[in-house]
Amino acid sequence: MKFLPVAASVMALSLLTACGGENAKKGHTQPVAEAASMNNEDLYEVHHEGRIYVFDDRATYESFLAVGETTFRKVHIGEGPKGETIVFGLTSADKKKTSGIASIDMYEGKLAGAEPFYGEMRVEGRIYVFGSLKEMNSARTVGEVPLRYTDIGAGPKGETVVYALNSSNKKVKPTAMITMFKKMNGMK
Repeated sequence: MKFLPVAASVMALSLLTACGGENAKKGHTQPVAEAASMNNEDLYEVHHEGRIYVFDDRATYESFLAVGETTFRKVHIGEGPKGETIVFGLTSADKKKTSGIASIDMYEGKLAGAEPFYGEMRVEGRIYVFGSLKEMNSARTVGEVPLRYTDIGAGPKGETVVYALNSSNKKVKPTAMITMFKKMNGMK
């Protein structure tokens, strides 16, 4: 019995090492724990009444969708692409930070989106879904998604859902993105 804790520690270390090795094989250079702490695998935006609300936490985003406010926030007045106020919805853990907040860093281009990436942007009754932060940033700047697959009435409340495509997948129905959108929004 004395060796059980040591064996468990060795097994856990082996699993972390194996996961780190898989990460390296996929082209990721950060250790698994460090990559997870970056919180750059998803980003959510809601454009509403001249403001852009940005979230890096799904639960905070869903709470905002239900209530229309965020408990904790950082506000950047007039810093949106068209002079909008940007409101970064924060988690309780992020509220005292002055740097290292994923939503702010991704929005400002200081932190790249992870692979895979999932993004949602709600604008004027439409929900835009992105598979890369680059495409999401481009849509925000340009104001449109040039290559897209549109699914009218497919949102949780009947919204039109627009899936952002790129030159490599522009002729293929984005089934993986559709599946992910439905999963993220509790739909079948």
